[in-house]
Amino acid sequence: MTHPNEDLIRRGYDAFATGDMAVIDGLFDDDVQWHFPGTSLVSGDFKGKADVMGWLARSVELAGGTLRVEPHDVLANDEHVVALVRITAQRGGKSLDDQSAQVFHVKDGKVTESWVNPTDQSANDDFWS
Repeated sequence: MTHPNEDLIRRGYDAFATGDMAVIDGLFDDDVQWHFPGTSLVSGDFKGKADVMGWLARSVELAGGTLRVEPHDVLANDEHVVALVRITAQRGGKSLDDQSAQVFHVKDGKVTESWVNPTDQSANDDFWS
């Protein structure tokens, strides 16, 4: 039996894999915050559903639809979820293949905040710049 917050995040990754942005939107709190480190075109702090959904769409667009996020494991409790994921993409003759840890804060069945933590920040900055 899995924790409900694990199911929530796995539904999000499944929806991202199929391009179902409506499902992803439904998983977020209206005031969701999203943090992506670095100095690239996709780095920054994003606040609110529209801003975060725009960030997701821009990331997919910049990678020409090749962006994939594959969960390796998802660990959850009543307030937090940590997902170990492999992120791959291609863009402008460059390839990205990186392991990341993504931390989610969950409240009342909705994602309220997320931090993406790439293993190789330099590779991510180079790819997304």
